[in-house]
Amino acid sequence: MSLFTPDAGLLFWMVIIFGLLFFILAKWGFPLITSMVDKRSAAIDKSLRDAKEVEVRLSEMTAEHERMLSEARKEQSVMLKEASDTRKAIIEEAKTEARAEADKILSEARVRIEAEKESALRDIRREVAMLSVGVAEKILRKDLSDAERGEDYLSTLVEEAARSEKTLS
Repeated sequence: MSLFTPDAGLLFWMVIIFGLLFFILAKWGFPLITSMVDKRSAAIDKSLRDAKEVEVRLSEMTAEHERMLSEARKEQSVMLKEASDTRKAIIEEAKTEARAEADKILSEARVRIEAEKESALRDIRREVAMLSVGVAEKILRKDLSDAERGEDYLSTLVEEAARSEKTLS
């Protein structure tokens, strides 16, 4: 039972050892523990400040990202509109060129048709002239087969030629 009820000598040595231990801890232990706790507290504070800074930077970067996306969408819209306008202009130009080419082809076809028509008319006139000459030749042969009729016809032709010469002069 001596532990539960200590002697005065034991109590004295316990107080001295406690005091000595307290002195050693107060001199070297507590400052070391306190500095380690302060360092840890400073590290935690620094980590919290860094985390807040990162959070602020992240929100700024997010806002910048959104702004850049918005600008990219606007640029994309402008580019698509320009491409659409260019496409429409190209289509209009192609239509205009096609119309011009069609008009050119039509005018060339009309010219060819007119030339062929003139050629056909010349051929028809030539045929008609040839037929007329053939018919006139047959009529003249029949009429000129008789000598008296031939002489009358020649005299009539000479008179008509003389009259036409007088009217021309």
